[in-house]
Amino acid sequence: MVEEPRAGLRERKKRQTRLALSTAAIRLSVERGAGNVTIEDIAAAADVSVRTFRNYFSSKAEAIAGMHLDRMLAIADGLRGRPADEPLWDAITDVVLAHFAPGQPEADHDAQRKRVDAIRLMLTDPSLQGELARANDAARTAVAAAVAERTGTDAERDLYPKLVATAVGSATAVATEHWLQCEPGSQVTALLREAFARVRAGLAVP
Repeated sequence: MVEEPRAGLRERKKRQTRLALSTAAIRLSVERGAGNVTIEDIAAAADVSVRTFRNYFSSKAEAIAGMHLDRMLAIADGLRGRPADEPLWDAITDVVLAHFAPGQPEADHDAQRKRVDAIRLMLTDPSLQGELARANDAARTAVAAAVAERTGTDAERDLYPKLVATAVGSATAVATEHWLQCEPGSQVTALLREAFARVRAGLAVP
């Protein structure tokens, strides 16, 4: 059996630690309310020290936004790995859907509704909104670079890659926001598929 190179193993562990911290930050904020969660709580839930937390994130809000940023960066990387002859919006749609694959649905709709309501409340926090805005800027830059590579355009000089990246971010945000308003049991992937289909069609008037 070939051992994973040390550098690769180290990076994988870093990603796992970052994900564990971000997951803990979101879970605790949803369960208790963001105002009732400390950095110490998050570090303990992820089984790391506060010092380790600060190696990855500067604040609780950044840790919460970290999962969104990492997912969007993974979408940009995934786009680079799609077949070169695949139509751009087919590739984008499939990559985004793969990273928003639904988990096991909750049987208790009341519990699911309470969880969604808690997420919506968490998202109203001004500090988190600021971190999400910064995450979206970084994600847009990464997606634009990936689009530019696929289309032979310049991410700095051409409008197209930035327009596509902005459309991807906006469609994802709108679908997610709409999902948070839907009845329990709805799937965010269905809303994402519809959102990208409408963007792809040029947002024709219904």
